[in-house]
Amino acid sequence: MDIQWTQLPQSKTLHVYGPTTQFTNGIVYDSRDVKDQFAFFCIIGEETDGHLYIDEAIQNGATTIVGSNKETIEKYAFLHAEITFVLVQDSRKALAYTAIEFNHHASDKLFKVGVTGTNGKTTVATYVRNLFNLLGLPCGMLGTNGIFTSKEILHIKKSTPTTPMSSDVQAIFSELIKRGDKAAAMEVSSIALDQYRVSGFEFDVAIHTNISEEHMEYHKTFDHYKMCKLRLFTQAKASVVNLDDAGMSKDIIQVVQGTLLTYSTNITSHADLIWTNIRHFADGMSFDLHYQGQTHQIRIPIYGEYNVGNLVSAIGAAILAGIPLDKIVLALPKMQQVDGRFQVIHGPDNRLIVLDYAHTPVALDAIMKAVKQLPHERLITLITGIGIRDFGKMPKMAKTAEGKADVLVVSVDHPGDNDPWQVVDAVVKGFKVPYLQEVLTAPSRHEAVIKALEASKPGDIVLLTSGCINGAQIVRGEYIPHSDEDIIHDFFYNSKLSV
Repeated sequence: MDIQWTQLPQSKTLHVYGPTTQFTNGIVYDSRDVKDQFAFFCIIGEETDGHLYIDEAIQNGATTIVGSNKETIEKYAFLHAEITFVLVQDSRKALAYTAIEFNHHASDKLFKVGVTGTNGKTTVATYVRNLFNLLGLPCGMLGTNGIFTSKEILHIKKSTPTTPMSSDVQAIFSELIKRGDKAAAMEVSSIALDQYRVSGFEFDVAIHTNISEEHMEYHKTFDHYKMCKLRLFTQAKASVVNLDDAGMSKDIIQVVQGTLLTYSTNITSHADLIWTNIRHFADGMSFDLHYQGQTHQIRIPIYGEYNVGNLVSAIGAAILAGIPLDKIVLALPKMQQVDGRFQVIHGPDNRLIVLDYAHTPVALDAIMKAVKQLPHERLITLITGIGIRDFGKMPKMAKTAEGKADVLVVSVDHPGDNDPWQVVDAVVKGFKVPYLQEVLTAPSRHEAVIKALEASKPGDIVLLTSGCINGAQIVRGEYIPHSDEDIIHDFFYNSKLSV
């Protein structure tokens, strides 16, 4: 399409050098992805600066370069008169607004639900997708578990673990529309909000799950972390807010300007949606849902009391999408468990293996309490430090888990450029001495999963927490394929190990 670089709304263009209009085949932020007649955006990141790759972008066929470094842009503009050079205040913002134009405002053609919170984003976004699809509103999803249409996974290389870059978000929205989808649920991380990955459009619904300390390696302060999350609710037409979260709910209520729907497990909270009387069964749970003076009895094939709250937030999004609660209630027994979120696998000899990628102290505490409500002999739990995250959080994981399992296996997820044993040692520092339970260690998740399974006996629960990003472990910049489920299957059914 032809892009008139002097006329892009809200992109804060300061100056255009060379041709003001260019035919543009694509917009990218990685010079390696540039092809003929592409626009390359010089993004300044934590580890590198896109302005350093202008030469490579031009060699690969870029006909437009967008950047914020005036000296560099003017230097290259003098050398390449046939190429358009666009000077902007912020390349990330410019990428977001250009992506909307390039994808013909695809974001305006979907009912969009954005989910933010320290814990529960993946679960809630998946519940929204599954529920909307059951209710006849075809819904895709963008999140940690992958990119999905209403019918299948899209094998798209993800630019970030949780919320894609803005150009990818808009391209995915465009693809969902082509596939016939009418809605999209997406995880919206604090970092994504800070980096303008979802700028330039309004969400129809924003969902708040909870807040606790996370991503301090990026945000540095908790106040900055919370401030970034609050941005989502200033660009949403309606919001679903968890009144039980003291850390952020009041702040959200102060900034929301559209419709507000609240949810809580506290019957005296005066929330719009309240759940009570949770009961546990071998095949899931039941609970009572209170809304507008009526009580609905719900039965779901889902485990974990905290997941009732996650589900209720998705119900709130469906209500805000204009779907009657009576219709929603009929669909709930058909809901599915979320991969890697209290995902129950039945092993031999009455073993239960539970996958829950809890990676914060708050989430770890919640899942360990929840699994103990299932019948079992002993509990074996795998906990990890995440090498690409804040080292300060690692001992807190051990402190949280200590005394709550019969065996704890300590390992590492995504060591990145770190020595895996340094990550393991950082976690172990959180234990008391002597240990309150047996502690095993392993330098890789693969070895740790096997150790946890080896430690199990008939009737035990093996809880595997933390976990993978896109089915891989990140090791020195490489994505190494990994699947807990494959390891479990091979251990019990394809190996010669005695169990």
